Amino acid sequence: MTAPTELDPTSTAAAQPAAGPAATGSASTGVASGEPGPLTPAGTPAPDAAARAAVAPLPAIDLSEQALAWVSAELATTAEEYDRSGEFPWTGVRAVHDAGLLRLGIDPRYGGQGLGPVDSVRVFEALGKGDPSVGLIASMTVFQHVLQARAPFWPEQLYRRVVADSLERPVLLNAIRAEPELGAPVRGGLPATKIRRTTDGWVVRGHKGFATSSEGLSYHLVWVATEEDDPLVGHVIVPAGTPGIEIVRTWDHLGLRASSTHDVLYHDVAVPEANFRGVRLSEQTAPDLGFAAVGIGATALYIGVARAAQEFFLRFAHERVPTALGRPIATTERIQTIAGEIEAQLIAAEEIAFGIARRSEQGDPEVAGRAVVAKPLIARAAISAVQTAVAALGNPGLTRHNPLERHLRDVHCVRVHPPQEDSALLAAGRRTLAAAAPAAPAPSAPPVS
Repeated sequence: MTAPTELDPTSTAAAQPAAGPAATGSASTGVASGEPGPLTPAGTPAPDAAARAAVAPLPAIDLSEQALAWVSAELATTAEEYDRSGEFPWTGVRAVHDAGLLRLGIDPRYGGQGLGPVDSVRVFEALGKGDPSVGLIASMTVFQHVLQARAPFWPEQLYRRVVADSLERPVLLNAIRAEPELGAPVRGGLPATKIRRTTDGWVVRGHKGFATSSEGLSYHLVWVATEEDDPLVGHVIVPAGTPGIEIVRTWDHLGLRASSTHDVLYHDVAVPEANFRGVRLSEQTAPDLGFAAVGIGATALYIGVARAAQEFFLRFAHERVPTALGRPIATTERIQTIAGEIEAQLIAAEEIAFGIARRSEQGDPEVAGRAVVAKPLIARAAISAVQTAVAALGNPGLTRHNPLERHLRDVHCVRVHPPQEDSALLAAGRRTLAAAAPAAPAPSAPPVS
């Protein structure tokens, strides 16, 4: 699958920041009665005076350990239900909204409190422990706010409306990049989804795949290109209620089954002129590598999944009393050693994630290169921890009656987020080999006649 691949924050940051947000898939038509619906198409940009208007601070968001644990527990109460049904997890999304977490990343100039790398890891590990589908949906929205804070690309009035509406209901955002033929955009290529100019705006036509949050989005940030020799490339902001958007329920996946990562079709969808600020392909700039440390929060989701698996393993070990043994298996050295192995893997994963986050906050210039390698290392550790628990428990670990089976399925989704392991190791190898390459010999002086 390429879905979560497209959803990873590294991918988001890597896509032409000057042209707009970059990340991955999402879209939306309608939602069930009583759920937060799509927003109506927006108008034109605000005048300069409105853009400079003072903004009152938004309500403070509680990021204490106690607050995050409460949200995590709330998500866990419906995680199994949504995993089985595959329906959009509105109950969990509302819990995250009510806690204010969907407003993380909003820049202080809009009244927000931003989001740093360390808190990104803390928040998304907690959400992943509760329900990683909800955590992934939340991360895509939060990372779009972070990108807007780093390099603004939204029309001013429209983004202020997004911020204001976010106080009242969940306003979900995501960039939609993957396509059936293209695959993962981070591996190169241009979108087949096209945008053409009209007398009063733009029209979008194309087919996107793996659009996380699709049924719940308020805005689609669609990666498009014009049909020219040197095309304009970037993300067009499409309000979810715009006519011509079709969600095709294609997502029937091993894990993250409630993430609504479906296909989206755009049938000549009209948007205002201000909603697209493409950049010529010949003028595209380098990726915003500074975003990677915040984006590592998406990988930390899966540390949370592994912590949930560990929690079940420990509880089962204390409750399981085989007749032949006559005491809990937690009292045996074998189970104690396995518990130690699981904890060691999770400590390693957390130390890597928080280490990258702290380096970023301290201004370490090498953090971007380290963040690329950190992702596969965290993925290996999280997967290993869950697999170790499942192997130790045998059949109880694989039955759907117990949550460990769900955690095993969910944790494997970490591998497809960018950077995927082969790309990360290739980049690290090239970087270290280049640094160690012998200096080229100085050219010899011409002979004296």
